[in-house]
Amino acid sequence: MSTDEDTTTAGGRPAAETVIPGVLQDLLAAKGPSGYETAPAEVFRRAAASFGAQTHTDAVGTPSALVPPRGSEGGGRPAGAAAQAEGHAPRGSGPGGSPSGSGPSGGQPSAEGHGPPAEGNRRLIVMGHIDEIGLIVTHIDDDGFLWFREVGGWDPQILVGQRVTVSTAGGREIPGAIGKKPIHLLRDEERKKVAEIRDLHIDIGARDREQASEMVRVGDVAVLDAAPVPLPNGRLLSRALDNRLGSFVALEAARLVAQEGGAPDWELIAVAAAQEEITFGGSRTSAFSLAPDAAIVVDVTHATDAPGIEIKDLGKHPLGSGPVVSRGATLHPALFELLCEGARAQEIPFTIEASGRHTGTDADAVHISRGGVPTALVSIPIRYMHSPVEPVCIDDVHAAAALIAAMALRLSAETVLRR
Repeated sequence: MSTDEDTTTAGGRPAAETVIPGVLQDLLAAKGPSGYETAPAEVFRRAAASFGAQTHTDAVGTPSALVPPRGSEGGGRPAGAAAQAEGHAPRGSGPGGSPSGSGPSGGQPSAEGHGPPAEGNRRLIVMGHIDEIGLIVTHIDDDGFLWFREVGGWDPQILVGQRVTVSTAGGREIPGAIGKKPIHLLRDEERKKVAEIRDLHIDIGARDREQASEMVRVGDVAVLDAAPVPLPNGRLLSRALDNRLGSFVALEAARLVAQEGGAPDWELIAVAAAQEEITFGGSRTSAFSLAPDAAIVVDVTHATDAPGIEIKDLGKHPLGSGPVVSRGATLHPALFELLCEGARAQEIPFTIEASGRHTGTDADAVHISRGGVPTALVSIPIRYMHSPVEPVCIDDVHAAAALIAAMALRLSAETVLRR
């Protein structure tokens, strides 16, 4: 059993061994800034189909994967079972995705919304956002340099001197680098100033505007070119851990529940929300359309074992201490207790984080959807958030998925979620 002061390392791998799960590796390799998540969403769908989940992608670009309740038709299907690509049938619907006893057949999702749970079942969504921060081209100048704005929140100092990959509408990936005026040429007063986005440009090696315009268009997006790197002590260094980790944990929790034949009386939908870094677009629309009875949002939080972090403000959440379960004003106390009980029962290490107002995650959108959704937040500690060098302990990732699966399997028709 762990508390908010527990620093026991999750798992027990040798210090020098770091094994990166293949699906997580693929998610991190895929490029997908906010609003352009097609590549990582396809990785998510393929992985979900491999363990028999029913997959769907909505108009915003959010993929989801449904694991039916235990004992229901299609529940507990073996890995490799075919995925249903047409989308999730609304609750209270008959075969083919239409309201029971009426409507067309063929598995098409209904536009009518969700009715009451079929056969007394309820719905849990586990949501991690799949987008990452990036850059968008705003102008191509006469010399062929690309000028840009941020997609999501950047510290401009991080961007100076970074290699980038610009993704075009035609599917090409154009390498480049972010440049600025060299220090040798800066005036004394300029050296004292921090770089701003407007001072930076992308160099793709073009001779002039004409050649650059043949390669890239205004509105094309870019991400930093930073491949995942295994580190000692079971750690991984990568860009986009915020929040491909959340998408991976949601998917892995769904796989673990499917492996047990589904949760009793509850269906589980893993959701990889689009556009969290800019609008909460994916979480707003998914929470509304899926109408869950409960939700667990999975995101990253600040590891507190890096220099300069004040634990009196944030609590103590070092790498290797397990998932972080949030407790606070907008989060549901019953779900918090269920998560803690599941962690203790399975001897999963965890820490506790307090939230006095909004969380800065998709939980802020989900919990006020429709008439309100009981919502919990589970986070994974990482260092140097919103950079291309975010470290994480892989054991914390696996522990987060195990924790959520353990809680989902403890749910029943009698579970009461009341303030």
